[in-house]
Amino acid sequence: MKQLHGSTLALALGALLALAGCAKHEMSAETAAVAADAVQSPEGAFLAYEHTVQLQLPGKDIAPRVKAVADACQSAKFGDCAVLNVSQQGGDTPSGLIKVRIAPKGVEPLIALASDKGEVTTRNTDAEDLAQQVADTQLMQDRLKAEHGRLIEYQQRRDLAVADLLTISERLSEIEAGLQQANRDAAQQHRRIDTQLVTINIESTNSQRNRSEIGRAFGDFGEIFTTSLAYLIRIAAGLLPVILIGGVVLWLVRLWWRRRRNKK
Repeated sequence: MKQLHGSTLALALGALLALAGCAKHEMSAETAAVAADAVQSPEGAFLAYEHTVQLQLPGKDIAPRVKAVADACQSAKFGDCAVLNVSQQGGDTPSGLIKVRIAPKGVEPLIALASDKGEVTTRNTDAEDLAQQVADTQLMQDRLKAEHGRLIEYQQRRDLAVADLLTISERLSEIEAGLQQANRDAAQQHRRIDTQLVTINIESTNSQRNRSEIGRAFGDFGEIFTTSLAYLIRIAAGLLPVILIGGVVLWLVRLWWRRRRNKK
């Protein structure tokens, strides 16, 4: 009976652990899905998303990881992507930074690639609402196009004076320049809406940074010691004349005082 009871208890514990593992897996999958959905712009919204990720990796893995992320972006492995900035720093505590603009569906896979076998310390997601800017740009485009069409029709009249034709031509040039700028603004706005900015900062692990700090402290020991010793020597050099002159003055005062007492 005791053996049967122990077997039953073991089976129950195994079932509970299995259920816990399944629940943990489901929660992780659900969390990933929520994160992926959170970066999707709602229907009809004009949101420009920016993601900033801070993660830690062993120093030797930072340079290859930065290159891997850059290569994945340039090859459009996770969708349309453009590398905007790449920087690396060597030394005892290597670090790296890569900034890309990528299609929304590629944000999570790219971050997962960058943080593989590493630790994400912070992650921020911001969204700027460009609805008003998009509306203003569209309004400007419509107004300039309408004015351009009216002037073209007016320019075709045969009874216009030369001065009027020159004035219309100048205004048409201004309108066309304004349209080009408005079109550039519109393209930039839609680029910010259709793609998302991702900045990934990679630092060395805490243990590696701590070891590096200790190593630098030992390396700076000689310089700190000599600097402190030089400072003390300067202080002594500055005080020595004062001590000597003070000693002479004190000796003269005591000598004068003794002679005065002897006279009495």
